[in-house]
Amino acid sequence: MFFNFKRLKTTGTIVVMAMLSLPVAGQDLLARQAPIDTKMRAVDSVALQRLIGDEQLENPAFGLYPDWNNQYAHHYDVELPEEYKIDLRHFCMPTPSRRITSNYGYRASFRRQHKGLDIKVYIGDTIRAAFSGKVRIVDYEGKGYGNYVVIRHPNGLETIYGHLSKHLVRENQVVKAGGPIGLGGNTGRSTGSHLHFETRFLGQAIDPSEMFDFAAQDVTGDYYVFRSGQKGHVISSSSSSVVAQKENAPDPRSESKPRSKTYRVRAGENLSVIASKFGTTIETLCKLNGLSRKTVLRPGQIIKYS
Repeated sequence: MFFNFKRLKTTGTIVVMAMLSLPVAGQDLLARQAPIDTKMRAVDSVALQRLIGDEQLENPAFGLYPDWNNQYAHHYDVELPEEYKIDLRHFCMPTPSRRITSNYGYRASFRRQHKGLDIKVYIGDTIRAAFSGKVRIVDYEGKGYGNYVVIRHPNGLETIYGHLSKHLVRENQVVKAGGPIGLGGNTGRSTGSHLHFETRFLGQAIDPSEMFDFAAQDVTGDYYVFRSGQKGHVISSSSSSVVAQKENAPDPRSESKPRSKTYRVRAGENLSVIASKFGTTIETLCKLNGLSRKTVLRPGQIIKYS
């Protein structure tokens, strides 16, 4: 038998080259696919983030609040966390008005606490959601808020907008920060057109001016640290570690000052009962907490007694 060694050699060379070229072609294919895979991962990440965001808006702060109801504006029989950081970023001012007509705190003329800020607006002015969230209550209260809206937010806050002339949202509706929720008005217990604006955490009122600077039309920081029974404070992302160090550092000026003692009100208790329990007077309790003798305490409310 005669073999053509020259032809065999050529064929072998071609086979070897073909075998060697397969990995190269595969690498080229992988190289071409790599940017696609990276893009797909990016798309998947964005989609996942969007899905998480949508879930947070559908069930805002579900790990904090015991339930979801469309009845009670700010009553929760829950134990407050000792400390909780509230994210104030991605906010929107509820109104461009910079004029505060009534501050947060005790009103001597009405002999009661004012649990929000009154901001001057005119009938028909657009009122907007301060943060993204879900509308929990759309209702009318003749002797109080008038037409009002309560929104729960993923950051743990609930915001209340009172004395509206018209509602622009419905209960259980998801809203974005800056979305219109109502029109300014003079409904309910009101002596002139204005927006009554409240910020609450698990039912506990927080002075909105600690978080919102209406004069500057901005928030006061990136985060607000809520502290049970104590005054909270604002921190920013860039200085949070520095602030934390200052907060935790001992203050030699305060070593001789006793810290205020607090008590959580139980169902059925009033000022007289609490005064008797801690050996103090109703007058002292009123002075420490900015209350009047006729104040009705609610379960879970924090009271200073010394």
